Amino acid sequence: MITTMPSANLPTFTLAELAKNHSSKKSCYVTLGTKVYDLTDFLPDHPGGDDLILDYAGKDISEIIADPQSHVHSDAAYEILDDSLVGFLSPEDAKLTNGSANGSANGVAKRSAGPNGNPTYEATGMSTAEDLSVETDIGSDFKTHQFIDLNKPMFMQVWRGRFSKEFYLKQVHRPRHYKGGESAPLFGNFLEPLSKTAWYVIPIIWLPCVSYGLWMASQGLTTQTLALCFASGLAIWTLVEYILHRFLFHLDEYLPDNNVAITAHFLLHGIHHYLPMDRYRLVMPPTLFIALATPFWKLAHTLFAHDWYIGTGVFCGGIFGYICYDLTHYFLHHKKLPSYYQELKKYHLQHHFADYENGFGVTSRFWDRVFGTELPPLPQKTA
Repeated sequence: MITTMPSANLPTFTLAELAKNHSSKKSCYVTLGTKVYDLTDFLPDHPGGDDLILDYAGKDISEIIADPQSHVHSDAAYEILDDSLVGFLSPEDAKLTNGSANGSANGVAKRSAGPNGNPTYEATGMSTAEDLSVETDIGSDFKTHQFIDLNKPMFMQVWRGRFSKEFYLKQVHRPRHYKGGESAPLFGNFLEPLSKTAWYVIPIIWLPCVSYGLWMASQGLTTQTLALCFASGLAIWTLVEYILHRFLFHLDEYLPDNNVAITAHFLLHGIHHYLPMDRYRLVMPPTLFIALATPFWKLAHTLFAHDWYIGTGVFCGGIFGYICYDLTHYFLHHKKLPSYYQELKKYHLQHHFADYENGFGVTSRFWDRVFGTELPPLPQKTA
């Protein structure tokens, strides 16, 4: 059995101490072999959800981190562990471990060519969903790619960057992660707060609007007809979601090669691919949603010009679909979800770290299957 001698600069912990004092959301320590890691700050950013880590708070994670059925862990996961090292097990408790960690955080995992046995995707430079949460070395990244310095406001760098379309699209789809999981500066002035939207703002603002719209529609429709209109709008939304994501947000091939178009692309959706784990630039700001929704309000009442109430009922169903979409999108990035949504989470994050040119469905992969843009299953990790 190989054990690691405690460093003179790091404390030792007993298993009993970890179980008592470091097994909660407020202080979440785990062990891997003889090493002790503090994952408290990483809990919100774990792609598998914080509950998965909390199930092992104060315990050894050797089996779960090596289990591909949980989710595949890349080199990035072990880099996060290395950065979170806070100590070692006491010599007495170290003797009780399986001794598999010998100075390398990934000592328990079988590994082969490529990051942890997984392919690195050329378009993104990543291997797994966990790579999305690895903090970017800002100085090194800017020196290497000469794209955006995340220490400075991004908007003016994109506006003044004179980037070619080819260079911009290549860089903006290589995800970065800002220090501490915070939001990188976008404007750096009084506009900064307006660029951030918390997820709960979406239902707070739009659910009352949907309720009012349904009440208005109910004045001219029976309950059954209103329900049918609402369900129709909800179904139509799933197609609208796909179309917007594929043909507006990813208007890459047809994007004009100039600063105005590139900056607009960055603000509309590029920033989300560039910083996919930014909590406050994930859901759609209300002002942008109003701009996008207004044409659909007019379209609904043009298609159903014979009956304003039907058009309103259908539109309300579509807006409710949007609310579900935006909340689902946020939770796929940041929360642990039931089994169906866990698969959806893996599918959507694959769109970010593997292939941004396919996998446009967020709440469902149905339209991806219809239009031939479904992402293939991820390759199994090699032994």
